[in-house]
Amino acid sequence: MLDIIGKRYWFFLISGVLIVVAIVSLSVFGLKRSIEFSSGSILTVRLETAVDFNEFEGEIANLGYPDAIVQKVGDTDYLIRTQELSEEAKAQLEAGLTARFGTLSETQFNSVSPMVAQETWRNALIAVAIAMAGMLLYITWAFRKMPNPFRWGTCFTIALFHDILVTVGLFSLFGQIFGWEMNLMFITGILGIVGVSLDNTIVVFDRMRENQRLGVSGDFEVVVNRSQIETLSRSFNTSFTILITLVALLLFIGGTIQNFVIVLLIGLIAGTFDSVFVAPGLLVVWDKKEWGRFIGRKPAKTAPAKGR
Repeated sequence: MLDIIGKRYWFFLISGVLIVVAIVSLSVFGLKRSIEFSSGSILTVRLETAVDFNEFEGEIANLGYPDAIVQKVGDTDYLIRTQELSEEAKAQLEAGLTARFGTLSETQFNSVSPMVAQETWRNALIAVAIAMAGMLLYITWAFRKMPNPFRWGTCFTIALFHDILVTVGLFSLFGQIFGWEMNLMFITGILGIVGVSLDNTIVVFDRMRENQRLGVSGDFEVVVNRSQIETLSRSFNTSFTILITLVALLLFIGGTIQNFVIVLLIGLIAGTFDSVFVAPGLLVVWDKKEWGRFIGRKPAKTAPAKGR
């Protein structure tokens, strides 16, 4: 029988590498916050004729906004992000651009104050924290008839936190490369990861519970290994079908839900890995009291997992 659980420390090593990459990326690059989280104004204008981008950007700086972020979003559409603009300041900016490039039309204008941005950021963190706490309580309750049910909830929560951390860290890295910003769709994607991870983990945990009740083996490691093998194809097939849907959404709908799809794509891959390999492995480590291995102490030797 394939010995998956016997390689748990290799899976933990992969998780550790991903965590280090995520932490380094967040420390070095951080997350680029969109207007919802950082305050300011976004103005999109449409010119009658195309102009040189550098010339347009230079004119924005000449009008008193040298730190503005300018993006070309169409043949003649330009997005201008700057500090919070009053109606008067916006009118002056548009008048200056009109004088330089001719008639233009405003297609979008959003403005968020620092107070609102701070409140949005706080509420987003609270929402994620509540979701994680809720999952801990739910898993603990769902497996309440198993020995040490709190362990099951804790191991799931650790794997879920790893999933979220890796997703946020990789988004930070890719954001630095592609200029992605954290917005409300990003937060929606993070909350979606909680649901996807719960679904995959419940499948594996439920099979572990069933096999333990059936008396597959008196060795918990053998029970976990058999459960991982039995649910492997189901977990991968489910994740693959979701992956196809997300790619289709990204290709055919595009920018409006880009962050949501990207976050779910990263989280889906990381979450499937966590659900199948990390969370069950943590349960075995806890059951066999192998925590000392994480701090360099030599663990007791155990026989490899074998099925009956």
